[in-house]
Amino acid sequence: MQAPKPLRLDAILKELEQASQLEHLQAATLSLREYYQIDHVVYHWVDSTGEQYGCGTYDPAWVQHYIDQGYIRVDPVVIGCYQRFHPVDWKRLDWSSKQAKQFRKEAVEYGVGNQGFSVPIRGPNGQFALFTVSHTCNDEMWAAFTEKHRRDLILIGHFLNQRALAFEPARKPEQARTLSPREIDAMTFLAMGYSRAQVADTLSISEHTLRVYIESARHKLGAINTTHAVAQALARGLIIV
Repeated sequence: MQAPKPLRLDAILKELEQASQLEHLQAATLSLREYYQIDHVVYHWVDSTGEQYGCGTYDPAWVQHYIDQGYIRVDPVVIGCYQRFHPVDWKRLDWSSKQAKQFRKEAVEYGVGNQGFSVPIRGPNGQFALFTVSHTCNDEMWAAFTEKHRRDLILIGHFLNQRALAFEPARKPEQARTLSPREIDAMTFLAMGYSRAQVADTLSISEHTLRVYIESARHKLGAINTTHAVAQALARGLIIV
C-alpha cells in the first residue's frame, strides 16, 4: 500500500461520473484498486426489485464458490452492515460462530484478504449496497490506511452507488432541490475535510447555526447522515471541491 500511485483519484471519479453502463462501474473498481494499491475493491448492489449486481476485483472462482455455498446467509460483513448505517472495519464484526470462522478461512484462501472496510449504503425504495475494500496486511498497517482514506472511501462508495442507481430501469427521477448559499458553503467545507468547529469558525457562525444548515441540506438531499449528504451534493454537482 506504500507504492507510488499511478493514477489520480479525481481522474477516476471523473470517468465514473461519465459512466453510462454497469460495465463502467467494473472498470472503476479496477482503477480504484490500482490507485490505492490494495488487494480488492468491490461494490454489491441490491435494487428495489431484489435484483442483485456485483462488480469488483475478487477472483471469479471465489464469487462462484460464495454463491454455491450460499454464504450470503452467514457472511458477517453482509449481516453486520445490513444492521448498520456507518462504515465498519471487519475486525469489529462478529466472527465467533463456526460457520463464520469457516467462511473467513476460505475467503482468505481465495485471496480476499485478512483486512476489510465496508461502507453500507441505503438508497430509495429499499435499495441496499455495500462498498468494500480489502487487503492482506497487519492490523497496524490497515488502521493507518483506513484512518488516512476513510473519508474518501465513504464518498466514493456513495458516489459509485449514485451511478448504479442511475441504471435502475424503474427508478423515478429525483426531484432537484436547490441548496441555499450557506448550505452550499457548509457542505463544501465538510467535503474538504474541515471539522464542524472549523467550518463554523470559517463561516463566522455558531456550531448550532451550522447544525441547522447541515440538517436542512441533508433533508433536501434525502441523505441518511452528514457524510451521505456530502456525497450526494458532490455526486449531483451541487458543490465542487
